[in-house]
Amino acid sequence: MYKILEKECLNPTVTRMVIDAPAIAAKAEPGQFVILRVDENGERIPLTVADFDRKKGTVTIIFQIVGATTELLNAKNEGDSLQDFVGPLGIPSVTEGLKKVAVVGGGVGCAIAFPVAKKLHEQGTVVHSVIGFKSEDLVILEDEFRAVSDHVAMMTDDGSYGEKGLVTDALRALLDAGEQYDEVIAIGPLIMMKFVSLLTKEYDIKTVVSMNSIMIDGTGMCGCCRLTVGGETKFACVDGPEFDGHLVDYDEAIQRSLMYREFEEEAHEHVCNLFKMEVK
Repeated sequence: MYKILEKECLNPTVTRMVIDAPAIAAKAEPGQFVILRVDENGERIPLTVADFDRKKGTVTIIFQIVGATTELLNAKNEGDSLQDFVGPLGIPSVTEGLKKVAVVGGGVGCAIAFPVAKKLHEQGTVVHSVIGFKSEDLVILEDEFRAVSDHVAMMTDDGSYGEKGLVTDALRALLDAGEQYDEVIAIGPLIMMKFVSLLTKEYDIKTVVSMNSIMIDGTGMCGCCRLTVGGETKFACVDGPEFDGHLVDYDEAIQRSLMYREFEEEAHEHVCNLFKMEVK
């Protein structure tokens, strides 16, 4: 069992938890993920390692409440335990040798982008962070990004905080102003990563994206997380989750991501109704 040491609500739909998991903390690197089960009857879900502390033996996860399992996970409190917490899985982010990087994060994807930005900062890389959200009430990790970035562009769709516009607007402005990057790292919704990649292709800048697909076993055996990269079939859990953003077939990935939406919404509604019954 893996004890929840801290729980914090970052916004109405996003929660941060610190888990006691010393074996994972000892080996975790930015870009990797864990697979967890809330209880013995629960499904397996992948969550990116948002941070870790090797000395304390803790791993931080940040998740959005979007389905039945994340609803159940969010119902857990400090002192409770998770049934399973397996990792670290996936290939770590490659950051060595990069002198100047633009890290682009969208929504809850900022939780995945932050540890990468943090590691780049720690190794002396110049980091420009471009982070975007729908509105001010959904902003997360702003202070954390500012602590590890040489420049931060904060964007909101509705202009309620920072600048109004998309992350691609801010990134294009930086490029047009003469900023030159060894690499752009984009992590967020598939549609965001698609358009960031289209933009950087115009400027011939290497771009890495994190493909957080639906997963079950995390070993490449189930095939749920397959995607097409450069015309070849890849598995996000073992070949990634990071890939060359200019080679990913985003349209296929978006179509696959919608396959289980109806089922997930039904399961989520079922769990919500159970919570309502318990309250009564």
